[in-house]
Amino acid sequence: MGRIGFIGLGAMGRPMASNLARKGFALVVHDMRREPVEALAKLGATAGNGVAGVTHASEIVVTMLPDSPDVEAAALGPGGILDNAKPGQMLMDMSTVDPGTTDKLAAAAAKKGVGFVDAPVGRLVQHAIEGKSLFMVGGSKDDVARVRPLLEAMGDTIYHCGPAGAGTRTKLVNNYLAIFHCVLNAEALAFATALKLDLKTTLDVIYGTTAVNGQNKVNWPNKVLKGDTTPGFRIALAHKDASLITEAARKAGVPMFVGVAAREMLGQAMRTGDFADKDFSAMLDYVCQQAKVNPPRL
Repeated sequence: MGRIGFIGLGAMGRPMASNLARKGFALVVHDMRREPVEALAKLGATAGNGVAGVTHASEIVVTMLPDSPDVEAAALGPGGILDNAKPGQMLMDMSTVDPGTTDKLAAAAAKKGVGFVDAPVGRLVQHAIEGKSLFMVGGSKDDVARVRPLLEAMGDTIYHCGPAGAGTRTKLVNNYLAIFHCVLNAEALAFATALKLDLKTTLDVIYGTTAVNGQNKVNWPNKVLKGDTTPGFRIALAHKDASLITEAARKAGVPMFVGVAAREMLGQAMRTGDFADKDFSAMLDYVCQQAKVNPPRL
């Protein structure tokens, strides 16, 4: 396999690219910040000369960016990936974006004879660090086979969800549950705290019933419940995803009564103090702040 371009070295992109470098892939990388590029260079990657330079130097270009406008600018904008790509190259977008953005990328790539796969990422930052991410992949059978070695180097679970766009749409369904479980857990544990219940006993009960979910059993004990709200997945990004989800549901004709309420709650937290840049498990602290109770800790 030829050189791999990786654009976007944020909380998830950096550990994913690091795993590729450690496992012997020839990488050329780009980010708006110097520090993650320098860190990847220490692992053997080459710093790319912007988006155009990465594209010229690579067989497969991977994007892992915060939002739909960022992806559209990098891939579709003047001087972007598809402006510089040649027939036979491959673009794999791993960002969580509006399905309409994915559809635009797939159509533009096909017009240029460039392969396209959407492969958004499941699980948490720690899984990305450990090379245990889950990928929801959309694309043709041949295109997915072409990028599979990269996915196997960055994760341990790969689902081919359907044609281009199916990965992005599956990610929105997955994130609906992940994000809104977080909001529900925040209200439930703030409620338990206000009732002066013992946290460990309350969690033991929840874990023993169908009320259990991956946030309250897997993520929270390692994050907010031990006082760690450093961002794995920022509240601002959770609000962005909630907005993508509710808008995609509106277009599909699916009412999202709970989803809209939870999106507004995330928006309120995002506009309060420094919550926007805290881990989304810190929604517990936000609700406790509103309830004027001390946030519970294990």
